[in-house]
Amino acid sequence: MLTLAEAADLTRTGDVWVFRGHSAADRAIQVLSNAPVNHVGMTVVVDDLPPLMWHAELGRSLPDLWTGDHQRGVQLHDLADAVRVWTGKYGQRPWLRQLEPAVTRQMEDAVLRTIARLDGTPFPSTTRLAARWLSGRVPLRQRSDAAAETAYCAEVLATTYQAMGLLPAGMRPNAFDPGSFWSGDDLALDRGYALGEEISVSVRGDV
Repeated sequence: MLTLAEAADLTRTGDVWVFRGHSAADRAIQVLSNAPVNHVGMTVVVDDLPPLMWHAELGRSLPDLWTGDHQRGVQLHDLADAVRVWTGKYGQRPWLRQLEPAVTRQMEDAVLRTIARLDGTPFPSTTRLAARWLSGRVPLRQRSDAAAETAYCAEVLATTYQAMGLLPAGMRPNAFDPGSFWSGDDLALDRGYALGEEISVSVRGDV
């Protein structure tokens, strides 16, 4: 187990954070995805800035560091602050999965372009979230590819991984759910990359 301070010091761009909660909504997501997690985010480390969390959520507790506003939907947050919100306000337990090997400068640039494109995209309603996830599992020839007007956490992560070249461009980001990024799934990354096992992170006593 790592403290939050230790995890923040260790984490790099592309690392995945997974969360598990116990609310009715959390349990519904876990049941639908057949996985013990219900939220995912990704670390972004840029130059001398503190580590950031790239994810999507309904809340707007923290300022978005790309726009400076408090907003719902796709957001870029201070990582430590985001983890504290998810563990404190939302009662979630966090784990860190590290991406190996380290990402390249070109991949970091792709992450920043994705942030510029997606930041502020609204989070879907519960009904639209389910419909969007299910539509991603329909064979390609049976559905239309309308531009995304909303995005949820796993979809944002899958889209970003595609931009980095870690997932095939032909895969549908809205076919992913939080459980896709849990070690119990069979997610295979391209270019020789892989995610490590979950490392439990403790926020208790961290400052």
